[in-house]
Amino acid sequence: MRTILMTAALAALSTTAVFGADATAGKDVYDKSCKSCHGADGTPNPGMVKMMKVDIKDFKTTDFSDADIKTAVTAGKGKMKPVSSVTGASVDNVVAYVKSMKK
Repeated sequence: MRTILMTAALAALSTTAVFGADATAGKDVYDKSCKSCHGADGTPNPGMVKMMKVDIKDFKTTDFSDADIKTAVTAGKGKMKPVSSVTGASVDNVVAYVKSMKK
């Protein structure tokens, strides 16, 4: 029974917000590594969308899980390559910042 409860608790934690992440620090990383394609406010750069022939989702209106964002940053997604300069706590900080864009 204890194992089942611990497994359930860990599963719940893995789907909730990143604990201890710093959205302010995440903004600094986002501005350096993400803004050129994903826009300063989370709205994709139309020129980039057209040039890359991709559908970049708007961070302000699209729901992304923490895991989705982390995977995109660390492993890439579609034409987006992994962002090798964003590692460790910086990934969690970027996740916190992207989540803060949601209205």
